[in-house]
Amino acid sequence: MALKERVGTVVSDKMDKTVVVAVENRFPHPIYQKTVSRTTRYKAHDENNSVRVGDRVRITETRPLSRHKRWAVAEVISHSQKAEEVNK
Repeated sequence: MALKERVGTVVSDKMDKTVVVAVENRFPHPIYQKTVSRTTRYKAHDENNSVRVGDRVRITETRPLSRHKRWAVAEVISHSQKAEEVNK
């Protein structure tokens, strides 16, 4: 079975070793054909607490790690400007 992957933006990093990633899905409305965006929030495992709010990340499906956590951060695609300024 292939593992699912999603790309999204980190919206919360307040928990220990966990981040909340918002993934936006855009699709045309079946009747009106207007583009509709639906956002889904996933809790993902971040072992080193290295990801910050605003970062663009790729998450992959994994075994259940807790009650709500079934995803893990695979890679950081880009860091947010705010996170780079804090690290300086």
